Amino acid sequence: QVQLVESGGGLVQPGGSLRLSCAASGRIFIDNSMGWYRQAPGKERDLVAVIPSGGLPNYADSVKGRFNISRDNAKNTVYLQMNALKPEDTAVYYCNLVTRPTAYSISNTYWGQGTQVTVSA
Repeated sequence: QVQLVESGGGLVQPGGSLRLSCAASGRIFIDNSMGWYRQAPGKERDLVAVIPSGGLPNYADSVKGRFNISRDNAKNTVYLQMNALKPEDTAVYYCNLVTRPTAYSISNTYWGQGTQVTVSA
């Protein structure tokens, strides 16, 4: 089993910055991808950014140039640095981990409990 613990959400003014962290523990295979999704009230959960264990990050168009995802593999931790925040970034942000033992295995997907990010004056 895998546990994901998020931190760093809160209230920030438009144009401000926040940094989210997500620490993973448990049975995590080398082949994995960590990332962030968000869900605003009344909307679906959407991808924000993901970063594979040995690959390049991928971002939603709406956050490119403003958000930066990074990870510390030794700590199994992923970070999301959010800059130039806008009111439309307001949502619950969920940490995500996808991992599998081999390239031919079915992947297991895990979610954090979510952390609220509110961008408002």
